Amino acid sequence: MKQRGWESWRQRPHLFGVLVLLLFFGAASAQLRYSISEELKEGSFVGNIAKDLGIDLNIMKQRGFRIMSGSTEPLFKVNENDGVLYAIHKIDREEVCKESSVCLINLKTVLENPLEVHYVTVEITDLNDHSPAFPEKTKRLEISESALPGAKYQLQNAHDPDGGTNSVQQYKISQNDHFRLEVKDRGRDGKTPILQLQRQLDRETKRSHKLVLTATDGGNPPKTGTIEIYIDVLDVNDNMPVFTKDTYAAVLQENALVGTTVTQVNATDLDDGPNGEVVYSFGSDVKSKIRELFHIDSVTGEIIVKGRVDFEEQDSYDIDIQASDKGIIPFRTDKSVIIKIADINDNAPEIEVASLSSAVSEDSRPGTTVALISIADLDSGMNGKIISYVAEDSPFTLTPSIQDNMFAVVTKSQLDREQQSRYNITIIAKDAGEPALTSEKTISVFVSDTNDNSPEFSLSPYTFYITENNPPGASVFSVSASDRDEGDNAVISYHILRNAGYENKVTSFLNINSDNGDILALKSFDFETLKTFQFQVVATDSGTPSLSSNVTVNVFILDQNDNAPVILYPVSSNGSAEGVEEIPRNVNVGHLVTKVRAYDADIGYNGWLLFSLQQVTDHSLFGLDRYTGQIRTLRSFTETDEAEHKLVILVKDNGNVSLSATATVIVKLVEPKEAFAASDEKGSAKVDDEDNITFYLMITLGSVSVLFLISIIVLIAMQCSKTTDYTSKYLQDTNYDGTLCHSIQYRSGDKRYMLVGPRMSIGSTIVPGSHANTLVLPDRRRASEEVRSVV
Repeated sequence: MKQRGWESWRQRPHLFGVLVLLLFFGAASAQLRYSISEELKEGSFVGNIAKDLGIDLNIMKQRGFRIMSGSTEPLFKVNENDGVLYAIHKIDREEVCKESSVCLINLKTVLENPLEVHYVTVEITDLNDHSPAFPEKTKRLEISESALPGAKYQLQNAHDPDGGTNSVQQYKISQNDHFRLEVKDRGRDGKTPILQLQRQLDRETKRSHKLVLTATDGGNPPKTGTIEIYIDVLDVNDNMPVFTKDTYAAVLQENALVGTTVTQVNATDLDDGPNGEVVYSFGSDVKSKIRELFHIDSVTGEIIVKGRVDFEEQDSYDIDIQASDKGIIPFRTDKSVIIKIADINDNAPEIEVASLSSAVSEDSRPGTTVALISIADLDSGMNGKIISYVAEDSPFTLTPSIQDNMFAVVTKSQLDREQQSRYNITIIAKDAGEPALTSEKTISVFVSDTNDNSPEFSLSPYTFYITENNPPGASVFSVSASDRDEGDNAVISYHILRNAGYENKVTSFLNINSDNGDILALKSFDFETLKTFQFQVVATDSGTPSLSSNVTVNVFILDQNDNAPVILYPVSSNGSAEGVEEIPRNVNVGHLVTKVRAYDADIGYNGWLLFSLQQVTDHSLFGLDRYTGQIRTLRSFTETDEAEHKLVILVKDNGNVSLSATATVIVKLVEPKEAFAASDEKGSAKVDDEDNITFYLMITLGSVSVLFLISIIVLIAMQCSKTTDYTSKYLQDTNYDGTLCHSIQYRSGDKRYMLVGPRMSIGSTIVPGSHANTLVLPDRRRASEEVRSVV
């Protein structure tokens, strides 16, 4: 700019004329005024002081013309040789005069001898070499969006070092919708731009505005300066939070874990700062139950499971959510969030007994209701569908009733209390969920009794063995019957069935205890008179109507050793057991002298007879067979042997307390001729005696055999007519060698009886375990009784 000013002076030298000023202060002084443009180069001509003051150059030199210097560095200097005032260096008006609108530099020139002072004023004219400039490149203003139209905001002035018309002359603002510019003239302080609000700001519409303020000077051409003004619109809490969705809905599985995020709400606030910060909370009307189940994060808006969520308690929740900003006076917005609870199969069916009969009669018809059951499942859909049934094989079943979820437990077949008096009915309910859940309920049903069972005897038939000579009035045996019913229906009384005939005569001597079935004999029984009999006992219950049954009782009289042996031979004419036998002396060894015959009315061991020599004159001559009673010679007779010998034979049975009888045989030794004669005579007499004995023996044996046969036949007939399990055999041996012996072995439990009768053969033995001639009586109490006959 300075260079440009200097070039202007060179092109127009006529402007450097001397300007003669009027003298204002008297003859001793004069005042000159020059005008130069700023930015002239060093040594530029200002004016010819000598010429303008009219001072000769020589005088100026002589008188020491000089410029008085002040405290500042001199800007001008006078050349003594030509009197010209020139600039020492380039002058910048803005630097020299700074804020002055007119830049005048006053100089004092002095001539010595005499002293003469002249005043020279140099005006530095301005060049438009500076553009207006603002203190800052940018300016940031903060204006509240609540500011009303008409509000004014003073801006900084632009500074232009140039003066006069080259200084700032006007301001203008860039095109905008909200502001206009006012310029206030402050005189010496220049013009001040003022920004005025024309239209209210809205931060939510536009957060900031950018304006360009331009300052223009009056130069030609004019120069400008700009500043960018950034207007930040300050927020006021004038907006409510707004949720991003119109509706919020979520589905949550029941029993979700604590901490599970259900959904997230989101609200925005167009305001800024705390006014735009949104916090979330439950509405004031939200119930405490919901607050126990759910929690909302105040910052993120996440709704989180806090407690146990149960579909069966509530299947959905309508929760009011509140979004609030943090303004001084906060704005709030409410939104409803619907949470639907999805059912899972977490509830097993519940079985409840609504009604239960304490007992059901065993004669109830199928379809009789014994209980009402309520079965429900709190789950929904397929999880709540129930399949119910009665477990295992049971005479009960489930049938649906008119009401929902109600079932009846009914009988499906006939009941029998005697087979099962109590039923534990297990009811199973299973839902259709995945996986399925099952519940069980057990109820107890008692079956009440009806009198549908007759008494049953423990054995049929009964077989009892009674020892003869029993004490009269004592209990001889007992029968027992049971009734599968209960209560009065099972209370049993006993009586003996009596009818006309022979059996009635026997049963008249029997009495039965009606309460316990004990049977008493009113008289003693004699085996030799009555060996067996049969009668029937009736058992009757106390039901209504009463039922009864009877049983056949077979009684066998057991023999006691109450009969002593009877000597059948030898028998004398006076009835004593004594006989005389004559034998030749010349008989051989082993000759049969005679045979003692005896009979015992008892049987078994009691009737089993043994023979022994109680007294004999010479033991070396005779021997006695202990089983047959035969007397035989043991050696030949000699001349020295006596002619008569006496033998006393003892006949003894085998009873526990044995009974006995004795017989005496006198053996006479005769010569052979006498023996033959005597033999003929005795033979005829003996034959007659033996015929008589045989006759009586046959009658006795026949009677005994007939009685046994009748008893066995009757017993077999009764058993065959009532049961096929009972088998009886009775075998007898017809072998007879002169001695009445018969043996029957009885076994009952651990007891064993050996009965020896008159038909047991000589030399026979008892073979344990033989079943060839055994009568086996079945025992339903698993106790076998056997009658074994050994021949």
